[in-house]
Amino acid sequence: MTFHPTEIPDVILIKPKIFSDERGYFSETYRKSLFAEHGITKDFVQDNISKSVKGTLRGLHYQIEKPQSKLVSATHGRILDVAVDLRKDSPTFGTYAMAELSEENKHMLYIPEGFAHGFYVLSDFAVFQYKCGDYYYPQGERGVKWDDPDIAIPWPEGERILSAKDKALPGFKELKSGDLF
Repeated sequence: MTFHPTEIPDVILIKPKIFSDERGYFSETYRKSLFAEHGITKDFVQDNISKSVKGTLRGLHYQIEKPQSKLVSATHGRILDVAVDLRKDSPTFGTYAMAELSEENKHMLYIPEGFAHGFYVLSDFAVFQYKCGDYYYPQGERGVKWDDPDIAIPWPEGERILSAKDKALPGFKELKSGDLF
């Protein structure tokens, strides 16, 4: 695996080594010791998987209580994955990092605690898999509007399928101090 800092150095793009032959391929997607060598030491305690159709936009979500680091990938299809820095004292506060993740490139994105996270499905459908550094805690769940002009994420053109909850999320400037890290 190779580890590549993104526009926000704490958000890391991980490119696994792929071993292919006529049978298919093999790839190691996680090794605790190798991740630790690259500064990723959070233990993962929960794995999640979701399937979404083209045009689905999920996010931008985070947990202010029991914050979650995440290791995300698309095991089928293609997504545009985005992480927004909500750490008040960070030099990259309010900015985003993004990467295309797909079953073809097999890339993963590590998102530390303190970030809102979301993704947009580019293919007919996508299966999205991720490891979490803490358990889902609905009482601590928060979010920020996906199309907030102050963050200005350049989402691809096209249909937007959002949940009612995601449509109602506050804008970046509406977040209270207690809703930031």
